[in-house]
Amino acid sequence: MNPKPLPSIIFVPGMKPKPAPDVHGEQVWRCLVEGVRRVDEHIADSIAANTGCFELTGWTYLFYNETRDIALDMPSIETALQTEGPSEADRIEARMWRTRLKQLSYLLGDVLPFLIPHFADENMQITLGDVRRYRRNDDNIGRSIRRNLRAPLLRAWHADRPVLLIGHSLGSVIAWDTLWELSRVDGVGGHVDIFMTLGSPLGQRVIQRALKGSKEHGRRRYPDNIRHWINLAAIGELTAIDHRMARDYAPMRAAGLVESIDDYRIYSHYRQDGELLVHSEYGYLLSETTGQLIADFWSRYY
Repeated sequence: MNPKPLPSIIFVPGMKPKPAPDVHGEQVWRCLVEGVRRVDEHIADSIAANTGCFELTGWTYLFYNETRDIALDMPSIETALQTEGPSEADRIEARMWRTRLKQLSYLLGDVLPFLIPHFADENMQITLGDVRRYRRNDDNIGRSIRRNLRAPLLRAWHADRPVLLIGHSLGSVIAWDTLWELSRVDGVGGHVDIFMTLGSPLGQRVIQRALKGSKEHGRRRYPDNIRHWINLAAIGELTAIDHRMARDYAPMRAAGLVESIDDYRIYSHYRQDGELLVHSEYGYLLSETTGQLIADFWSRYY
């Protein structure tokens, strides 16, 4: 009997400069395995013993032409790894009224874009600028970024490996666009078994209007190579302010293009220099909810 092919876990990070892909990938991998370990030690050991299953698709150096020193993040990563999960103080802080007020303003800006200049802070302005640059494909940057993700997907499909594709923040948009091009432009026959989005802006109207396929009609608006879509949004998120993918992409489910779309809310305990950063990829991966979902994928296919 031929052994089952090794699953492929592909991680697409979000925006802002990141450490070099090998260094960054090592820390993302540690948090992913630890998140699984918190719910199932046996499966975590199985994943950890198969390091070849994981690949981080680095794209931020192409975009920013700089890398982040991992030393800036290591104390926070180590603390998060040694902390069992969100405390009551973390939960209260994530629900603070100031955060809720900012979320409301972001939601209003998504519905009424002309309001954005009146309340956008510096961080939001930078983020919107980065999104516009990616969408415009300045200097062919969008196409180059997607090419980086196409390669591991095609390798996995060629080897008939089950695929868990994880997109964090803007990485989920890059993943969506890549999957749409592969299925609707190139006609590649592979599929992603689980498309997992973390802190994703795919629920925002301004993003939806710019996605690959957004100008198409009917089934062609969506990729046809996703079996299951799992979306996770942290309480207190500003990037994933509209986290109801099952509602927004219901036509995709109705058309039979995806078997399921499930939304989950989590609390994060990741802190950088004492500040709670609910959008951090490390916090998402250390969540027991994320860990359970990854464990379910692994046990189903390996």
